Amino acid sequence: MNTTDILAAERTYLAWLRTGLALMGFGFVVARFGLFLREIQLAQHLAPQAHSGLSLWFGTALVAMGVLMEIAATIRHLKLVRQLQSGEPFQLGASRTAIAVAVLLALTGLALCAYLIFVR
Repeated sequence: MNTTDILAAERTYLAWLRTGLALMGFGFVVARFGLFLREIQLAQHLAPQAHSGLSLWFGTALVAMGVLMEIAATIRHLKLVRQLQSGEPFQLGASRTAIAVAVLLALTGLALCAYLIFVR
């Protein structure tokens, strides 16, 4: 077991935690964006919409994605540390978690773009 390897695993784990936390924070902002729009409508003396649109659903999905990322990162980190401590040989390949998050974020971004373009 190499201390450098353990510390590298720790830095990677903390990066995943920061990313998950950022997703949760961004999801909260997106979810509350509908409330912000309603407040602007009230300030302009317009009748507010009865619902917040899709922002609540997109925001909730981003928060859930952040939570799942935190769980997946913790499981992966614990497994890697166990392997490093036991001296088992292991191969690090492409992270399925990273690829899944990238694809989901790309799809969410496309959906948000469509929402901003087509919903007025």
